Amino acid sequence: MKLTTTKDRLPNVLAAIKALTKSEVLIGVPHENAPRSDAEDAARKASGEPITNAEIGYINEFGSPEANIPARPHLIPGVESVKDRAATILGNGARKALSGDPGAVQTTLTKAGLVGETAVKDRINEGPHVPLSPATLASRRRRGRTGEKPLVDTGQYRNSITHVVRPKGGE
Repeated sequence: MKLTTTKDRLPNVLAAIKALTKSEVLIGVPHENAPRSDAEDAARKASGEPITNAEIGYINEFGSPEANIPARPHLIPGVESVKDRAATILGNGARKALSGDPGAVQTTLTKAGLVGETAVKDRINEGPHVPLSPATLASRRRRGRTGEKPLVDTGQYRNSITHVVRPKGGE
């Protein structure tokens, strides 16, 4: 019996495995999306340092009892709601990577990130969330806003939610 190697894919497979084990996908508000527009946040800016989208997300996710803001979880539940789908995507991508597809890792992590990002934005839009207080609704009306949906006033925070693929540990 004669064995003939027609194409050696081992280097590609090893490179894909290395990329897969050394990369991660993060969903949330990356540093470059954290600042808010001065025009949209003029009132906050006048009172001191402007609040960032990342801070808004944290406050809304976990609440702030001292500011009388209830928790309105959306990031963690949003990602949790698609963990099975993301696991399937990652498994399929790992199989492609192991077959020697050099672009499979980046494509797979990006696809999983998009699924998570969309789930978080859907959770922001759909809730369920603790309703806004009458004082918050009145404040919105004074600023010319008519929406009553928690977590969505100007849309800046929701639009700042994204995903990033990076080396593990932020390397």
